[in-house]
Amino acid sequence: MKENKIKSYLLYSIGEIVLVVVGILVAVQIDNLNEARKERKKEVHYLTNIRADLVSNLGIIDHFLEEWGQCINSAQIVVEHIEGKPITDWDTFNRHCINVWNWERFYQTNNTFEELTYSGNLAIISNDSIKSQLLNLDAMLQRLIAEEDHFRFDSEEIIYPPLYELIDMHPLIQNYMGKDVTFTMDMYVEYFSDTRVKNGFLMAILEFSTMNSQLRERKEITHNLIEIIDKEITR
Repeated sequence: MKENKIKSYLLYSIGEIVLVVVGILVAVQIDNLNEARKERKKEVHYLTNIRADLVSNLGIIDHFLEEWGQCINSAQIVVEHIEGKPITDWDTFNRHCINVWNWERFYQTNNTFEELTYSGNLAIISNDSIKSQLLNLDAMLQRLIAEEDHFRFDSEEIIYPPLYELIDMHPLIQNYMGKDVTFTMDMYVEYFSDTRVKNGFLMAILEFSTMNSQLRERKEITHNLIEIIDKEITR
C-alpha cells in the first residue's frame, strides 16, 4: 500500500511539473505572439509612412524633370543665339538665360527613412527587398547630390563670373519681373564673346541631362517599391 501511495504521489508530482512547464510554454508562446503582433503593427505603420513619402516624392520628381528639362531647352536655345542665330524676342531670350542661372536644387520627402536609419530601427522592416530598394534610393540620392555639386562648381567657375562682370543685371531682373525693358545686342556683345559663357550653357545641357536621367531611374524604382510595399502591407 505504501508503494502504491508513493507511486501515486510521484505520478501526481510529475503531472504537476508537466502542467507547470506546459503553462509556462503556453504563456511564453502567447507573449511572443503578442510581441510579434506589436512589431508587425509598428512595421506596417512605418511602411505606410514610407509609402506616403514615396508617393510625395513622385510628384517632386515630376516637378524637377519638368524644371530641369526647361533648363536644358533654355540652355540649348541660348547656345544657338551665342553661335549666331538672331534674337527676335529679347524677353523670351532673357527668360531662357534666367532659367539656367536660377536653377533649383533637388529635394525630397525622406522623413520616415531617416527616422528608421538614425534610430537604428531599419531592421524592423522584415522584407529584404524593401530595405534593399530604400538603401538603393538613398545611394542614388547621394549620386544626384554629387552631380548637383558638380554643376554648382561649374556655375561658380564659368557661368556666374562673366554674368556678374560683363552685364548689368538690373534691366534683366526688371524684365523678368514683368517690367518693360529695351534690350540691344550691344548689351551682350562682350558677354557672348567670353568663352566661359557658351561653355557654361553647354555644361548646363550636359549636367541637367545627366540629373534628369538619374531622376527617371529613381522614378521607376520608386514605382516598383510602392508596389512591393502595397503587397507587404496587405499580406
